[in-house]
Amino acid sequence: MIKYTGERIYLRYYDIADAAAKLSLLIGNRDFSQQYLYTHDDSYYTFTAQLSNIEQGTTERNQDKKYAFGIFLVATNELIGDVSFFEIERGFLEKCMIGYWLDQRYNGKGYMTEAVALAIKIAFGELHFHRIEAGVMPRNPGSIRVLEKTWFKKEGLARKNVRINGKWEDHLMFAILDEDVHPAPSV
Repeated sequence: MIKYTGERIYLRYYDIADAAAKLSLLIGNRDFSQQYLYTHDDSYYTFTAQLSNIEQGTTERNQDKKYAFGIFLVATNELIGDVSFFEIERGFLEKCMIGYWLDQRYNGKGYMTEAVALAIKIAFGELHFHRIEAGVMPRNPGSIRVLEKTWFKKEGLARKNVRINGKWEDHLMFAILDEDVHPAPSV
């Protein structure tokens, strides 16, 4: 299995053996993450749903539609979060969106910055994107800081961009180009 290793974390594609750990992580962070992510019903928080989600992720990766990576601690191999590329557009655009989330116990310690920096290297080096876009709610300063530290540039505001917990939320839009990362972002 391919691992992309940083200093304290590594990224790798999910495997069906990760279903229980992913479910545990999602359940443990459900209340916290619902502030920033779209809401899932109770059926999402089951082993069967996560197994299906991982299998679907493999299919989507093989079809160049989505690339989802687990974020794991080097020291313990514990799954602590996720970073993914989605809304992929090829041809004249060669771009995608990036999304990420982290176990709240590890917030503010630089793990997500390291994970996004690794993901950028994969996106531009292996997946050959030209542009990566990100959207973040203005009331999420930690996520904004991750993007700033990994060389994303703020491009504007997408008003009422994503429905979260039944409410349309504004998102600050950021982007990074492959030419922006020479040298690669530091973590």
